[in-house]
Amino acid sequence: MRIGELAERAGTTPRTLRYYESLGLLPPADRAGNGYRSYGEEHLRMLEQIRTLQEYGFGLEETRPFVECLRAGHPAGDTCAASLAVYRSKLAEIDAWVDRLTTVRAEVAAQLLRAEREAGADGTATGPATGPAVGTAVRTAARAAAGTAGAEPLCELTAVLAEAGRHDEGNRPT
Repeated sequence: MRIGELAERAGTTPRTLRYYESLGLLPPADRAGNGYRSYGEEHLRMLEQIRTLQEYGFGLEETRPFVECLRAGHPAGDTCAASLAVYRSKLAEIDAWVDRLTTVRAEVAAQLLRAEREAGADGTATGPATGPAVGTAVRTAARAAAGTAGAEPLCELTAVLAEAGRHDEGNRPT
């Protein structure tokens, strides 16, 4: 099949196919007498494998062991040891994201509860642990949870939440 047909069947573009070929993810296509690329069903299977893994959040280089497994003649791209290792690594990465997001979610939920308790009659929060400092701490902690910042923002958010807790305890009736 020609490049346009393969691209259409795989749900991608001819440009993407050429790019994958330049990276070595797809084996070079045969050339017809007129110089056009000619692809086979094995190319489609490899593309489907790459696209599925990318939908799951795998990077292009992470798809390489799966494609190589198919190239080696295995019935599926995830039946080789290298593919299984990539699966394990991706699961560990996802578990770390879940842990970070769970921590940030708990801290933001605590901040929300504190802010709601301190909200005035008009619904606007008052007190020392509100405003730009909290907003900045929450945004940077969220970036940290997404992996785009270091661990320091989580510490900063924890400190702001601790200050909010001390402020809240100091304002409780005795």
